[in-house]
Amino acid sequence: MARTVAIGIQDFADIVEKKYFYIDKKDFIKEWWESGDSVTLIGD
Repeated sequence: MARTVAIGIQDFADIVEKKYFYIDKKDFIKEWWESGDSVTLIGD
């Protein structure tokens, strides 16, 4: 069964309880923040 991506859900306990798919981006955000770039382009 496919899981739903937790978009816009702030409560981590709710994400776990409802078994939503969660992507931890804290390492990406830390790297981006510390890069000091004036402009960041993010694409897919």
